[in-house]
Amino acid sequence: MAKRESGDTQEKKRVRILLTNDDGFEAPGLLMLREALSEIGDIVTVAPTIEKSASGHSLTLTRPLRFIEVEKDFYKLDDGTPSDCVFLALKKIYGEGERPDLLVSGINRGANMGEDITYSGTVAAAMEGVLQGISSIAVSQVCERDCSEPDAGDYSNAVDATVTLVKKILEDGFPLEGRRLLNINVPPVSHGKYRGFRITHAGHRAYGNDAQVHYNPRGVEYYWIGLPLMQWSANPKKESRKSDFEAVKEGYVSITPVQLDMTSYEDIPTLGKWL
Repeated sequence: MAKRESGDTQEKKRVRILLTNDDGFEAPGLLMLREALSEIGDIVTVAPTIEKSASGHSLTLTRPLRFIEVEKDFYKLDDGTPSDCVFLALKKIYGEGERPDLLVSGINRGANMGEDITYSGTVAAAMEGVLQGISSIAVSQVCERDCSEPDAGDYSNAVDATVTLVKKILEDGFPLEGRRLLNINVPPVSHGKYRGFRITHAGHRAYGNDAQVHYNPRGVEYYWIGLPLMQWSANPKKESRKSDFEAVKEGYVSITPVQLDMTSYEDIPTLGKWL
């Protein structure tokens, strides 16, 4: 890290970390991570007022948004998405030409693995970070069973793993270049019992079409989208490396490099022949 002179002594520059999530500003994972990271650097937290899970990489364009200060360097963005939080934090808090040194999104309650990253507001905040030129990571705590249960989600391992990786980034630099981020998923094991870290690829999630139909007291029909089971299959083209699902199942913290360029380059020659 860069150092600045102070008389005859040298003092390490405090790292600036922007923290956000998609579970809302009161989420336990966010608050625990904020406390832990404050030992490392200067933390600014900007999070949605309410849960914005599965909001994807969406920005709010049809209504104004308002910052509400919770406490010093901690804001909630009134009905904003995770991407809104990052986009507007850079405008309001850091100003022209300034950027945080690192963006951390999480800790999410529940997994963000396989193709679920395309839905994830947690990962989307990190996507917005790398689009703005900020090294970014997304962190999720996988639930052992149903994430909607009141006691779901012990974030201790996720906090420890995130602090370890943030320190590694600050000491050795961010390992990726360009518009790429790290997507981290932590297994649901007892505190201190995860087996280490594994570099993974995104597995294939099995999807259904679970939605329940209901009727309000006036007989008007409405639908409630359900949560699919955690079913997956290995990517047959990537057998040389574990998928995120496999690593988490085996008790490892999964670290998947994600790029925003979604072009299927291997299919360009095939498409050329087809056309």
